[in-house]
Amino acid sequence: MLNSFWNGFVIVLTIGSILACWWLLHWTRTTGSGEHAGSSPHVWDENLVELNSPLPRWWLFLFHITIVFALIYLVLYPGLGNVSGVLGWTQVQQYEAQMSQADITQEAIYSRFRDMPPEQLMADPEVIEIGRRLFANNCAMCHGSDGRGAPGFPNLADDDWLYGGSFVDITTTLAQGRTGVMPPLGAALGEGGVTEVVAYVQQLSGQQADATLAEAGKTRFDMLCSACHGPDGRGNPLLGAPNLADDIWLYGGSAETIAATINQGRNGKMPAHESLLNDDRRRVLAAYVLSLSAKPSRQAQ
Repeated sequence: MLNSFWNGFVIVLTIGSILACWWLLHWTRTTGSGEHAGSSPHVWDENLVELNSPLPRWWLFLFHITIVFALIYLVLYPGLGNVSGVLGWTQVQQYEAQMSQADITQEAIYSRFRDMPPEQLMADPEVIEIGRRLFANNCAMCHGSDGRGAPGFPNLADDDWLYGGSFVDITTTLAQGRTGVMPPLGAALGEGGVTEVVAYVQQLSGQQADATLAEAGKTRFDMLCSACHGPDGRGNPLLGAPNLADDIWLYGGSAETIAATINQGRNGKMPAHESLLNDDRRRVLAAYVLSLSAKPSRQAQ
């Protein structure tokens, strides 16, 4: 709501603009009078003059109709500051009415899927097609249109899951979101210690690494990293700690990238969608996400 000053300012400006347009139309409807009646005072090449012809009357009538329409609109609908109009229309009311109608329409679609078990959802072509559209509207901007992710955004088209890949895990992720934090350890390890842990992590994932550095890195890993990633480096879905013993990397698996992760830490945020997607939509979307996986037949847990 506008305060009294701005409310009055908007009313005066709006009405004044309409009256100014009406005055301008009447001022220009004649050709003038006196010496230059019917023409402008501009002369070229001794005797060429510019005509000062008025607007055609039908054109003037159209402008007058527009002004009348504007006045009627301002009486019926909000447009003069805080004046709501005699119809009491608001954009909020219209939005709520449209959303209510959309809910009724979509209820007929989603109600058919409500009692389906996850395996049946994943096998239903209509569910997958609806899930594809939900994914495009809500997830593709981070995970990509094909779900294969990007650095810092998990690949959903493989069988590697930070927080678990069951149907329940995925619907929980969609509803509540996830927050993953890798604390910076550069200060605790020192430059040499970071190099050693990098070598050990590379060795865990099957990469070539200096054996002496890796052996020293294991000791440091057991002391600082195993609490989250496990003593074998295979991660912990309860914490969202990645599995370091495979060749799948969230931020990249080069020595430079791993060192940057250890030194600076990482912060990942998956926003909660509970307020954006109701339970029916989350179940359909989870079924689609699982269909992207290399093992879409995974049993629900």
